[in-house]
Parts: sequence; structure tokens; C-alpha cells
Amino acid sequence: MLQRSIWVFSLAIVTSATDIIYYNCTCQGPYCSDKTCIGRTCFVTEQIVSDSRDIRTDRGCFNNSIYEQCSSNLDMLKVLCCFSEFCNENVTMFQTEVEKPQEISLLLVTVLPIVLFVIFLMLFAFLFWKIKQSRRKKSLPRLIDFGHADIVNASIVGDSTLGDLLDCTTGSGSGLPFLVQRTVARQVTLVECVGKGRYGEVWRGLWQGENVAVKIFSSRDEQSWFRETEIYNTVLLRHENILGFIASDMTSRNSSTQLWLITHYHDNGSLYDYLQRTTVDPEGCLQLALSIICGLVHLHVEIFGTQGKPAIAHRDLKSRNILVKSNKQCCIADLGLAVVHTQNEDYLDIGNNPRVGTKRYMAPEVLDETIRTDSFESYKQTDVWAYGLVLWEICRRTIINGMVEDYRPPFYDMVPHDPSFEDMKKVVCVDQQRPNVPNTWSSDKILSSLMRIMRESWYQSPSARLTALRIKKTLNNLKNSLEQRKQDC
Repeated sequence: MLQRSIWVFSLAIVTSATDIIYYNCTCQGPYCSDKTCIGRTCFVTEQIVSDSRDIRTDRGCFNNSIYEQCSSNLDMLKVLCCFSEFCNENVTMFQTEVEKPQEISLLLVTVLPIVLFVIFLMLFAFLFWKIKQSRRKKSLPRLIDFGHADIVNASIVGDSTLGDLLDCTTGSGSGLPFLVQRTVARQVTLVECVGKGRYGEVWRGLWQGENVAVKIFSSRDEQSWFRETEIYNTVLLRHENILGFIASDMTSRNSSTQLWLITHYHDNGSLYDYLQRTTVDPEGCLQLALSIICGLVHLHVEIFGTQGKPAIAHRDLKSRNILVKSNKQCCIADLGLAVVHTQNEDYLDIGNNPRVGTKRYMAPEVLDETIRTDSFESYKQTDVWAYGLVLWEICRRTIINGMVEDYRPPFYDMVPHDPSFEDMKKVVCVDQQRPNVPNTWSSDKILSSLMRIMRESWYQSPSARLTALRIKKTLNNLKNSLEQRKQDC
């Protein structure tokens, strides 16, 4: 309901009592007999009809008291009085107020859909970003900061040992539940640096009186940490010949971000270090070789089922990335370059790591860039090539007839200490040279078998090489025959 109001256009012209002025006015309405009239005042009345909100307009003349008529007090009525010839002809009062709702409606009809569309696009983009972040978090346990995580230490970890914790989580992945991973990481005390590399450092740490290895990645190698964490949390990855993973954490220490990967600690260190200070007999050589291939087979095989495991190729197998356990078996470490393949979905996950493998251990097809990067089999074949080189390193340190050779890396006599890509390409691809295999090795049954495996792992054609599974079966048969011979004796 609009408020009643009276608009007075002008005051009456004040003249003497005897001077009365009359004006011609426009006449419109039920009381008009003509289109014009003559009066002391011209007027316009506009009234809003409440039911339809239509405007009813009347125009005419007042001949009696001006003030009496111009102050009419009718509901939803406006009266305008004026004092000149036909001054009421084109005057409107309610029109602007009535049109405003129409203008607002037009504005809503045209602008509102655009605004809603923009909001929808923003919401869609936000949801897409959240889904992408969620998938990334699923693949990487870069854990939510729960604040003072030490508050929950007692209830989550308590007095458990690493063995207790890992034994109860073997079905969910190779590591601990993510919150426990962060809790364990924050309880680790670094004791001594035991190794350095291009990725960062390895420290021996203590957690509740037990030794653990802490691999601290440099910030520029974040992708390796990311990938290794992702691979280690793969379901059913845990295996006696794969380095035991405990926890992964991104933490801030000394005002800098540190990327930690916590694993089992092995006093003997890497196979590279072990072979430089230790020699082995043929049986020990076989045990090292068999344990490595067992770990490689476990990586390469895909396990089907609801709690399955994808196939994994290492891509950087070398003696520095293999650790020697206290029982003289080996376990494979450093999965930062690993490739994952799922047969059902035919999905090959190469990761997003700009790092390449170690040039000294690169297969010919990698060096000459003919490798089929879309084929998972190609990556497995490069692992077998590298395994043959590691096998050669072990055999050099095996005692035969009281004699043993010094440790040397593969191709030590053909390329510089830190060979370039071109150095290795010339030796391996152009000249097609292989590490020297001494004739003395053929005098021992174990080493002669290992010689054949090496040579069949070093074929120039990747498809001609042995598979990891075939090598494992060969070495197992060799081990069984030796044990049978001992029993017969």
C-alpha cells in the first residue's frame, strides 16, 4: 500500500481579490463533456487500482477553492495542481514508480542467469580441484598435520616394537597406518650419518631403542621421495627381499622442509659397500644372487584379487641400491624411479620423476633411446640387464681355489670413473662390449651357472634376455641340487 501524498506543483498566483485568472486545461475522465475546460486551476489525478495495479488518470479544472481541492486525501491517490494554459496535458506521477518493478524484473531475467552460470563454473572448478587433490593424497601419504601429534603417541604406538606394528598391518600395505607413520617419524632420533648421495643423506636413527634408517631427501629430489613413498605403500609389497618400509613424513626442522623415508636398518650397508670389504664363497655368492632375484621377481609379478599388487619395474637396480641383511641375504631398496603396471586396466604409471637411472647400469635400448616407453615388458628387461651386472660384481668377490679379485664396478676398464651418457653408449651400443668374465669362473659349478645367466641377461636384443622368473627358477634348482648332493654325501 502506497502512502497517500499530495504533490502541489505550484502555489497560486497571488493577486488582488478582484483579479481572478482562468486557464484552459485538458479534460479527461468520466465528467468531461469536452476535451478541454476552463477553470481557476488545472489538475491531474492518478490513482492506482489495488487489484491490478493499473493507473487511472483524470484531468480537468477546479473552479472553487484551490487549497481545498489540491489537498484531497484519497487512498493511493496523487493530485497535481498547476496554473498555466494546458499545464496538465502531459503530466504523469505514478509512472516512474510503477515501471521500477518492471525494470528490476528485466534486470533479474537478464543478469541473474549469467551470475548463476559463473557461480556454477567456479563451483565446478573447485570440485574438480578437490577431486584432483584427493586422488593425489590417496597416492601420497603426505599426512594432514594433526597439530601436536605426540599427544596421541601413547594410544597409537604405546610400547610396541616395529615388528609388532608391522606384523599387524601387512594386509593394508607395506608400511604403517598413515597417522602412525607420522607419529613414529616424530619420535625418531637421528644418531649418525651413514651415507650420502645425489638424493640426500642416510642416517641411522633410534626409535624406542631400535635402529632405523632415515633417508632424508633434498628438496630438489621431492619427486623421488613422493614416488618411493607411493610405491612402498603399495598393498602386498612387503617381502623379505624388499627393504622394509616403516614410515614417510614431510617435516619442518631448523626452518627448512625435510622429506623423510624411514626403513629398516641393516648394519652391513649396501651391497656395493659390502663387496668392497668382504669376500664370499660360492655358496654365499649364490645366496646373495638368489635373494636379489627373489626380490626382483616379487616386484615384477602382479598379484590379482581384491588385495592384489600391481607389477613394478625398478629401473635403477645397482649394487648401491641393494642392502645386505644380517643373515647375508639381500633386499632391494630405492624405488624412486619405479614403474607400475596394472594388467586389468592396462595402465602404465611411469610417475613424474625427471631423474634418470644410473648410466653405468643402463641397458643398450635405454642408451640408444630405442626402448618402448609404452611397454611395461621393456622396463622389466632393463632390470634383468642391470641384474646381470650386479651378478658380475658379486662373482668378482667370490673366492675360487683360494683366489679372489678386487672389487670393481661394471665397465671399470672401459669408461671413466663417472662415465657420461655418450661414454656408455659407445661401449655398450656401438662397440657392444660386456664386462670381462674370467675363465677361472667356469671351474666352479655355481659360478659357471651364474656366467650363463649373466651372458643371457646381456643380449643386445631385450626380448632375447632371460626373465627374472626364469633366473629365479634356475638358481633355485641349482641350490636344491647342491643341497641334495650334500645330503647324499
